[in-house]
Amino acid sequence: MSHGPSLFDLPFPDSPDLDLERRHAASFNGALCGVDEAGRGPWAGPVVTAAVVLDYDNVPDRLNDSKKLSEARREELFDKIVASAHVCAASASPETIDALNIRSATLSAMVRAVNGLAIIPDYVLVDGRDVPRGLKQPGQALVKGDERCLCVAAASIIAKVTRDRMMVRLEDHVPGYGFAQHKGYGVPQHQAALADLGPSDHHRMSFKPVHLART
Repeated sequence: MSHGPSLFDLPFPDSPDLDLERRHAASFNGALCGVDEAGRGPWAGPVVTAAVVLDYDNVPDRLNDSKKLSEARREELFDKIVASAHVCAASASPETIDALNIRSATLSAMVRAVNGLAIIPDYVLVDGRDVPRGLKQPGQALVKGDERCLCVAAASIIAKVTRDRMMVRLEDHVPGYGFAQHKGYGVPQHQAALADLGPSDHHRMSFKPVHLART
């Protein structure tokens, strides 16, 4: 179920407000869900999405947008979020990204992440400008939601850490590209590896730099 601006939309300030978010969650029986993604831009690997329903009486300290945190702090918060919240992650493979396009693959994975939660959320907050089609509950897109909303920030951490771990493991199966270091992003090291080795089965062939390296 997709919504544009409506009476459902919840106001959020420019930075997280625990008391406000707790009140919003209470109005939805505590089942307020944040959704975010990691890995839309890389040339290789999956895009990973996450859905999180926080326990607002047990929110980890210094929870924030994953992009503002060190790797060590993200890992620490990941464990605390998983221990205290309802969490589900879902991914879309490079093949799916190539078949659907990155936007559609990401939105589809977001729906699967929400549907995979052990608790059924009553309202969904999605980082960005799109509410995925196929959600069973009302929701709204929240630009810079990972900077403004704690449950979206938590989802950003789950998605980021999950994807980073996947890319580190992928390095063991496909050595030479440096996936453990750059996580599939288009850095010079990755560009040089593509030129030397050509694309792997884990690259997104529809992305221009990969397509050019293939030809």
